Amino acid sequence: MLFNSKEFLVYFLPIVLAVFFAVGGSSRYRLAAVWLVAASLVFYGWWYPPYVPLLMASMVANFLIGRRLARAPSKYVLGAGVAANILLLGVYKYSGFAVTTSNQLFGLDWVVPNIALPLAISFFTFQQIAFLADAHDGNAEEHSFVDYSLFITFFPHLIAGPITHHREMLPQFRNSETFRPRLDNVAIGATLFVLGLFKKVAIADPLGEVARPIFAEATTPALSLIDAWGGALAYALQIYFDFSGYTDMAIGLGLMFGIRLPPNFDSPYKARNIIEFWSRFHMTLTRFLTAYVYNPIVLRVTRARLRAGLPLGGRSRTTPGAFVMMIALPTILTMFISGVWHGAGWQFIIFGLLHGLYITINRAWRTIKGAVGWPVESKSKLRNASATILTFLCVVVALVFFRSSDVPSAIALLSVMMGSHGVGFPPGVTELPGLGALSQVLGIPVIESKYLHLKQIFWIVVVLAVVWGTPNTQQWMRHYRTALDHRPRMDWVARLIPRAGWQPTSVWGLMIGCLATYALMRTFSQAPTEFLYFQF
Repeated sequence: MLFNSKEFLVYFLPIVLAVFFAVGGSSRYRLAAVWLVAASLVFYGWWYPPYVPLLMASMVANFLIGRRLARAPSKYVLGAGVAANILLLGVYKYSGFAVTTSNQLFGLDWVVPNIALPLAISFFTFQQIAFLADAHDGNAEEHSFVDYSLFITFFPHLIAGPITHHREMLPQFRNSETFRPRLDNVAIGATLFVLGLFKKVAIADPLGEVARPIFAEATTPALSLIDAWGGALAYALQIYFDFSGYTDMAIGLGLMFGIRLPPNFDSPYKARNIIEFWSRFHMTLTRFLTAYVYNPIVLRVTRARLRAGLPLGGRSRTTPGAFVMMIALPTILTMFISGVWHGAGWQFIIFGLLHGLYITINRAWRTIKGAVGWPVESKSKLRNASATILTFLCVVVALVFFRSSDVPSAIALLSVMMGSHGVGFPPGVTELPGLGALSQVLGIPVIESKYLHLKQIFWIVVVLAVVWGTPNTQQWMRHYRTALDHRPRMDWVARLIPRAGWQPTSVWGLMIGCLATYALMRTFSQAPTEFLYFQF
């Protein structure tokens, strides 16, 4: 079931909210948690009911293993539990890719299994691995199976995150106040939900229509430089507003039920370097990878180098060997895992490795700056703006692999982005005087764009201006608690007008009502589209 579907908006959400209000307001508030678990299982099974038993079996097994680890830690039990989760993920998500790759490499003729990917398997697998690791380390408290089930299945975050942590969610489920209906939470949550829905149907989906034919025709000789860059930028903006919209909707839905979800998106295209980008984009995935992949690798390497008497290096003083072993290899391995987590295909592996290389270069540059005494962060607005644009362009290049159907298509599109097929201009622009002479000087043919028009180019420019020049949702609503333990960054609007931002007033109500009307009209007038992260 999709957040932007008629079934969800007209039937599922009103019914679930009404029963939650009726049960949560009574003395038997624990029934509200049971109701949310049941509703979440219906939400999950709407797409493919046979996978509900798979989700439930995974929850039961991990709950029992976690309880066993909490009472009697064992690295063997932990290893078996983690391996079982990874095996489940591997069978359903990577078996087809593994068979196809084996056939290509070794000339085999194995039949590629036709296995439907269970929704959210990557998300609930990571959540449960983190739970097992913390239970083994004594960082997970005893809890009921109902609370654990709600932690895994709570429908606002079940399909595409945020990847929640038991320490931030289970205490909320044990608090009776969480399940007491509050109209202020409903108002704030509904506002966030409407803003997210508007981002999805009014911005992300139209941008997807711009990007789709360009990526589909990546290898065609008719594609021009302007087409290729337009498609790449359109997809970069599509995934920005699609994921941002889903995050707003998830956090808003959680608030309607009194549950605060962690922040997961914080204007990543405003980042001045790739390290900052990953602290703003899919923040809970970055948190998981740092805590459960990167840090354990670095700890193991540190212990090995200490035993061998090798230098560890520091923030500004290190050796090439220490940098490679302590920073480069753990970073690249972690981002490789991130790429594999996102999808079964070489294009996703290259996406992860590219970001691993970006972060390694970023860390090396910081080390060099520290060694020579330069400030790590510049106060120059021009340098920061240049750094932001450079970071964005690096992200766009990696996203070409992320979006493409395979590696050859991604390479073909990048080649066109470098001018291999000519510049390309929208219809009518090629007739402007001087373009022919400029084409001869540069040695690049000027052709007419077949996929991108002036209206689409203007739309991309406007959306880029919105991304870089306006506050994000959390900043607009900074006067009220939305995401869990999150303080929005100061923006230029907050500095100029401290009292600006969303308020429960008639003016804001009218504005949000207009956005809701427009978003619902677009939603009901066409078939709902999936959120991009549903496929991961």
